[in-house]
Amino acid sequence: MIVVTCARCSRRIEVHDSQAGQSVTCPQCGNVNVAPAAGGDAPQSVPPAPTPPAPSAPPADQDVKLWCLACHLSALSGFIGVPFGWVVGPLIVWLIKGKEIPAVQEHGKDALNFQISMTIYGIVAGLLIFAFIGFLLLPAVAITDLVLTIIAGLKAYNGERYQYPLTIRFLK
Repeated sequence: MIVVTCARCSRRIEVHDSQAGQSVTCPQCGNVNVAPAAGGDAPQSVPPAPTPPAPSAPPADQDVKLWCLACHLSALSGFIGVPFGWVVGPLIVWLIKGKEIPAVQEHGKDALNFQISMTIYGIVAGLLIFAFIGFLLLPAVAITDLVLTIIAGLKAYNGERYQYPLTIRFLK
């Protein structure tokens, strides 16, 4: 395998050795890069061919990253007192930009699935307070939610998709 680093967005692209010296298109930003020969120099970027302006041009790479970040971090609104903000925040971002930006569609589904799962785990932990186990589980659920949400937001901003652990897939 050859690893090509996109000259525009710095995403790592793995290509088969048979593609050495050939053009490789970045799946994130669409930039065309040249895969180096096996054991060769760093990849060279080939400028993309000029295209006529489209009536609705796709959003800039930075905008995509920020909307994907918002999908995850909007869930933190629940920690500052917004009722059900951990579910409502990602849902709003997903509904606003999901159809326009495909990456937001995927990140929104991931964030919603995770937040709905954590809500169920929180309810179960809350009920287990009566069995004296919930006093330990409820803070653990909250801390897990907080930490994994921040990790997912950082990964999304770096252009990566994060698979939340412990997630029930409600939205496919």
